[in-house]
Amino acid sequence: MARLVAALSGGVDSAVAAARLRDAGHDVTAIHLALSRNPATYRSGARGCCSLEDANDARRVADVLGLPFYVWDLSEQFHRDVVTDFLAEYTAGRTPNPCLRCNEKIKFAAVLDRALALGFDGVVTGHYARLRPGPELHRALDPAKDQSYVLAGLTRAQLERSHFPLGESLKADVRAEAAERGLRVAGKPDSVDICFIPDGDTPGWLHDKLGFRPGVIEDEAGDVVGRHQGTFTFTVGQRRGLHLGRPAADGRPRYVLRVDPALGKVTVGPREHLKVRRIAAVRPVWTGGTAPAVALDVTVQFRAHGEPLPARLTPGDSVTVELAEPAFGVAPGQMIAFYVGTQVVGSGTIDRTE
Repeated sequence: MARLVAALSGGVDSAVAAARLRDAGHDVTAIHLALSRNPATYRSGARGCCSLEDANDARRVADVLGLPFYVWDLSEQFHRDVVTDFLAEYTAGRTPNPCLRCNEKIKFAAVLDRALALGFDGVVTGHYARLRPGPELHRALDPAKDQSYVLAGLTRAQLERSHFPLGESLKADVRAEAAERGLRVAGKPDSVDICFIPDGDTPGWLHDKLGFRPGVIEDEAGDVVGRHQGTFTFTVGQRRGLHLGRPAADGRPRYVLRVDPALGKVTVGPREHLKVRRIAAVRPVWTGGTAPAVALDVTVQFRAHGEPLPARLTPGDSVTVELAEPAFGVAPGQMIAFYVGTQVVGSGTIDRTE
């Protein structure tokens, strides 16, 4: 029997994950994370993560399951490691994913560190991924819910202390199980937006935090085709919301090709100019603990539910990835996850593309 901390978000997945580990005979303590420095800035509604209603739902789940319940205030760490990082990355012209950073810095770093300091053996979450002896991180049984990508930044030491009881389950079965257990969150919708942007208006939120920094939108010939109020509201591959002053000569849609915050310039062009065949990724994390000794044939993924693409990976301080076929809309700042079969072997942060 292990002493475990179950991180209850207030959603159905974490609730069933905690219940299963309790039923397996483990000593489970439920926690909910307070991530906002000012509770009035929480988004409203029961969204499955990070609202006041979600905190209340998490407490009710713990009551039904008979688990001790505590709220851990990690708001300062969250602001520093997730919110501030999000602003810095967009300011630098990169495309961050705050949920990945939250997993890396909060749920499997700050939470795990505190849990171990308090004498617990590990952390339970409702992520859909499979852990096998090694440990090895694998894709979940349910491809529609697989979250191995968002966990690909975890280290071997963190995986050794993690438990993902839903990896072999279908989402529909998890909801049915929650209903059978009498958990009111059984039909609760999944969380899909950024928790610290209450209304979902990311450009508006960025302008509120960073102000307005006017600049130009140019085509590849250097002609000005539009103006903007901040490069930080654009990302490579973006098509909508460009508000260009005139259409392309051939009438085809234009996409963001480059973002240059130093010059205050956004460059747009046709989709085919977004083609990427070669990627350099920095700050690699190897889930096995050490980098591969030789180059590997892998599949790679750039987004949580993106299409896996075959590639050749060459390890190093800066990982080189050669794609078998070109990809589109790959942006610096995104995480790239490396798979061999269903197993995650590592990840890195995209630095350059060619």
